[in-house]
Amino acid sequence: MKGVDTTTHSKRLSKANYEQLAQFRYQLRRFLRFSEDVTRQQGLTMLQYLLMLQIKGFPGREWATVGELAERLQAKHHGVVSLISRCEHMGLVKRDASTSDKRCVEVRLTGKGMQYLERLARLHRAELQSMQGDFILPDWAVFTSKLE
Repeated sequence: MKGVDTTTHSKRLSKANYEQLAQFRYQLRRFLRFSEDVTRQQGLTMLQYLLMLQIKGFPGREWATVGELAERLQAKHHGVVSLISRCEHMGLVKRDASTSDKRCVEVRLTGKGMQYLERLARLHRAELQSMQGDFILPDWAVFTSKLE
């Protein structure tokens, strides 16, 4: 795992550490379950929503390459190609050959895709706002000091 050294800490985690991690994972899972349900109600899968979100939210531009989307979705390249194809078939995204590098494909949202994304992003934002105070990251300073 990136950035995780599991060999240097020999002390055991405390009960409080486990409770913090469990609470964080519970809140995270609650939000993900909400996301699964609300995207399904809109006729999409959560991966389709995440693809559109990563395209619109890509830093500095309105498109992303297949490789960039694979990284952002933490998925295999060929799986993202299939996901893009399904979204393209639904009229949510389109592929354009890059003007600067003909080997690259730029994936962009369509107007229809943007409408879905806007509606879903608002619902997700409202859910996160309703979870304010519940969705708390573990206190990493306390968490790690008990390991040292």
